[in-house]
Amino acid sequence: MSLIRPSTEADLPAITAIYGHHVLNGTGTFETTPPTEQDMAGRRADVLAKGLPWLVAEEGGRVLGYAYCQWFKPRPAYRFSAEDSIYLHPDAAGKGLGKQLLTELVKQAEALGLRKLIAVIGDSNNAGSVGVHRSLGFTQVGVIANCGWKFDRWLDIVLMERVIGAGSGTAPTA
Repeated sequence: MSLIRPSTEADLPAITAIYGHHVLNGTGTFETTPPTEQDMAGRRADVLAKGLPWLVAEEGGRVLGYAYCQWFKPRPAYRFSAEDSIYLHPDAAGKGLGKQLLTELVKQAEALGLRKLIAVIGDSNNAGSVGVHRSLGFTQVGVIANCGWKFDRWLDIVLMERVIGAGSGTAPTA
């Protein structure tokens, strides 16, 4: 079992390398140029400044994955809905680490009063991401076909959601 903990600035080289691998080799992100460590530091700082979690999974002192949530959209009415993101080092894929990260992310998002988590999954063939989300109660609500162009082919995005906390059963207090 990995240690799931809040990220620190010291984790940024590993986070940047993990994400860079996915940018260059995968379809889970539609970015095509890997961001710099400075770019990733800015992204992380933005998430944390909003009071949202950015977690890492660590084994033996090595960061093997990370997850965070960000507001789904910037307008105030969306403030109870967040989009989750999970990225794993290639050595960690298929070992349950994504599920551990997403489980903790859901727990922390619920504790913050969020009511819905949304997954925008790059590539409808991304069985790992679809599967981990489904295993934790996310349901597919749509596919936007052929909306991204990467690696000389069109890619879909899969939209999944999970109600957390009180969901839409009550009005929020904030």
